[in-house]
This record gives sequence, C-alpha cells and structure tokens, in this order.
Amino acid sequence: MEREVAPVTLARILAGTSSALAVLGLSGCGVLWSCSDSTAERGKAGVRVEIVDESGRPVGVTAEVTGWRREPHPQVPAEGDQIHFDIRFEGAGQGSEPAIDVCAVDEKRVVLGCQTMYSAQVFGPKGPYTGDYYLEADRPERVDEVLLIPNDQSTHDRRTCEDDIKDGGGVHPPDMPERGEQL
Repeated sequence: MEREVAPVTLARILAGTSSALAVLGLSGCGVLWSCSDSTAERGKAGVRVEIVDESGRPVGVTAEVTGWRREPHPQVPAEGDQIHFDIRFEGAGQGSEPAIDVCAVDEKRVVLGCQTMYSAQVFGPKGPYTGDYYLEADRPERVDEVLLIPNDQSTHDRRTCEDDIKDGGGVHPPDMPERGEQL
C-alpha cells in the first residue's frame, strides 16, 4: 500500500529545505568563496589634490601643501635638515578622517621621502584645518617640491584573501611610494 503525502506537508518540507540551504549558503558552508584582491590605481600627485576613495570617487575633502622649507627639526637638530611643510584640508568630508601620503621629491619627481598624514591630525573641533609637520627626506638639499598623493589611505582593514578568505579581499589603497620611485 502506497502512502500519500499531503500537499501541505510537502510544501512545508520544501520550504524548510530551501531555508536551510539559504542559511548554509550565506554562512559560507559548502560554498567556495571567490575572494579577490586588487589595488587601486595611484592618483596623480600634486600640490593640491582632491582626496579619492578606492574606487576613485572624491570623498569631499581637498588637501593642499601651502608651503615648505628645509630646516632642522627643533627637537632633534643634530639629525640635520628635514622638510618642514604646511598643509591644509578643506571640505565637507572632514569628519571622515581621510589620510593621504605626503612626499618630498626632487626636480624629476623622484621620491626622497614620504609619510602618511591623517586629516584628523589637522582637524580641530572648530578649525583651523591647517597644520605644519616635518618629513624626513633622503638628501633634503635635493628636495624641489612637496606633493600629495590623492588616494585615501585611512582604510585600516587591509586584510587580504590570503589573510581571511571570508572577510578579506576587495580593493585596497595603493602602497606608499618608495624612495627612488618617480611620481
């Protein structure tokens, strides 16, 4: 004697099965992750730049080197000259705390030294949004210009697929320019 399954019972079984599969799929169980890493293209360096995210979209903040000079750092004068630069951040996205690389370059735009500058270092609760900082440079006497790289470097989560196949991957900011690299 063959037993007949009621249509309502069959519908409940199918609904329960598809829900369980959806949960397994979302949790990553039994599913191959297609994690991929990529690095954003480095934007063109300049004295005044509009800061962009990993997709190249403006974040609403501009940064500008308003001046620079070669002089010893007052706390470590024995170390010789460094590059003392003035920087200004402006824009609606100031609270997003973007960060950019500041680089001292020679006349051929060869990097002599770089550091990352966080807008939060400059932004006060009521301004002003300017500050002055020191940058170490190889052969400071050869520095011809101080340039900003427009790519936002504030992304703290730089996990790669190799680090974490589930949560890593995606587009990462470009690496800081190395000494000797041409911008």
